[in-house]
Amino acid sequence: MIGIGGLVGLVGGGGAYIRWSLRGDHGEYTAPASQPVISTRGQLDESDPKFTVDGSWTFDDEEMLFVFVHGLNTDAEGARDQAYTAELGGDRIRPASVISYSWDSDTSWNTAKQNATANGELLAAWLIEWAERDGRPLHLLGYSLGARVSCEALNILVSNGYTDIPASVSLLGGAIPDDSVTERGPYGDAIATTTGPVNNFHSRNDRVLGWVYRIGDRNRAVGYDGISDPNAAPTGYTDIDVTALVDDHYTYFHPEDGCLPRVVERLG
Repeated sequence: MIGIGGLVGLVGGGGAYIRWSLRGDHGEYTAPASQPVISTRGQLDESDPKFTVDGSWTFDDEEMLFVFVHGLNTDAEGARDQAYTAELGGDRIRPASVISYSWDSDTSWNTAKQNATANGELLAAWLIEWAERDGRPLHLLGYSLGARVSCEALNILVSNGYTDIPASVSLLGGAIPDDSVTERGPYGDAIATTTGPVNNFHSRNDRVLGWVYRIGDRNRAVGYDGISDPNAAPTGYTDIDVTALVDDHYTYFHPEDGCLPRVVERLG
């Protein structure tokens, strides 16, 4: 999951545990060609990077739409499949289309983090364009390193006066530092200012975050145990413990289990 180069060798006897922790899949569901996709792949190095769209964008009269922002080591096909998997997972409570936000994350950990930060501006630009063109509420699902993309986009939006976009942000196994979403963290002001809720779904069964991320990034991930000091939470932010529902880093949005029903329920 988190490509940290020689991490296995670095921790010696813990290498077998890390290899075991990195095993898992997202359900192996295959998205149809009609799955809607926003892609910035291969465009970050351009002088004026933009996004492209693919798939079917006919959502009939749906009132609730989601944008799924994937994590590390995900290629274009995987990005589409994961969004479709999330769509199936949410259908258990309320059917809603899920748009895939596809970005260059299938690279090294440090480069992926840089790409995630850069994609915040592109995602924000697309959300503004959608609001002006369509206007229906969009809910962000920021999975793993996709939490960084989502929170960076929130920063950009709020700093430009768009405090009502998106309608909500749900972090699923967020691979960002737990103090980054506190009042004094880099995302704290944006979270407190935006009108929509920011819900953080975390699981202590997430060995990728609890072990691999912590060693590789030398931080506690917000997706493992939430923020360490509940009193430091900004207005509008809520930690939601889904340890009883999520068995590992890969099952947050599984249709058969996972926590997407809780995500949808929180949105009313």
